[in-house]
Amino acid sequence: MRAARTADVLVAGLGPSGRALAARCAQAGLTVRAVDPSPHRVWTATYGAWADELPSWLPESVLAARVESPGAWTTRPHVLDRPYAVLDTAALQRSLSLESVTVTQARVRSVGPGEVVLDDGQRLRASHVFDARGVPVSSESAQQTAFGVVTDADTAAPALEDRSAWFMDWRRDNGTTETDPPSFLYAVPLDDERVLLEETCLVGRPALPLAELQRRLATRLSARGVEVAATAPVERVRFSVEGGPRRHDGVLGFGACGGLMHPATGYAVAAALAAADPLASAIRSGSDPYRLLWPRSARAVATFRTIGLRVLLGLRPTEVPEFFAAFFDLPIARQRAYLSGRTDVVGTLDGMRRVFGAAPSGVRWSILRRIR
Repeated sequence: MRAARTADVLVAGLGPSGRALAARCAQAGLTVRAVDPSPHRVWTATYGAWADELPSWLPESVLAARVESPGAWTTRPHVLDRPYAVLDTAALQRSLSLESVTVTQARVRSVGPGEVVLDDGQRLRASHVFDARGVPVSSESAQQTAFGVVTDADTAAPALEDRSAWFMDWRRDNGTTETDPPSFLYAVPLDDERVLLEETCLVGRPALPLAELQRRLATRLSARGVEVAATAPVERVRFSVEGGPRRHDGVLGFGACGGLMHPATGYAVAAALAAADPLASAIRSGSDPYRLLWPRSARAVATFRTIGLRVLLGLRPTEVPEFFAAFFDLPIARQRAYLSGRTDVVGTLDGMRRVFGAAPSGVRWSILRRIR
């Protein structure tokens, strides 16, 4: 079948990462094509990010809520002096305009250097092809799972206690014992009126089932005096935290598909939003997009983050809150380096070193077992 004319950029996949890349490349004046089987699917997931991760071009209207100092509870309470933002998912999708992007509704059969082959045999060509189709969930991959309910702020208040948000609350008022795989409460405002209360399995291989998380959430909320209506909206989450290769078959991945997801936290959207403009600029200037996205420092940090995932998967249930107690005692700059600094080798290593030094001896032994 005859190939379509060559574009500057072709993006396979129009989730948040792919749509951000397509929209910002078009905004930069590049000719852009995008392919997705459901390009106009309405996004429903909740996306959060540290406010300092978000690019300056993102409209203020995309921020549904901002918490200046979210709380965490490990073996003790912490105040995180780093603003956290919850995005308005619909506004985010609208802000990433595809008006100047040629969109093809189709499934991709294969991707290769400069070319995407569709299921019907049609070939789409571009000078730069990016695979942003996400990462399939498999039984072999480490996953994050979560079950949440959305309720009004007054109803949620007892769960939040005196906090504006819980970034992580590892207390065991969710019906678990010290031998059970742990899960935490993630509680954040969605706007001025609504709050998401979500029981989360950070990482697991296998991850906790959604039904178990639903049971734990109900137990936790009941223990805190929160009565959720049977008709309350729910959110179900399951995804792989082990992203795809940075480059495969000569094609650069983007978003979770391209290694931008933090394997120890599951966060990826902010990193993709932040990378979209520099990547578009590199393409316009004729620079190598791979070298821009993956300098040696970024590759090193990605390796250290993968080690962090191995450590989390190897901790005993009682050691998980102890590990995070040491982490949240770090200076905010070191927390930021590990959570957000894709190229900050020194900060990432120093943060890991400090956590190891501050953690109890049992946690240190578990860390050593996983990194040998």
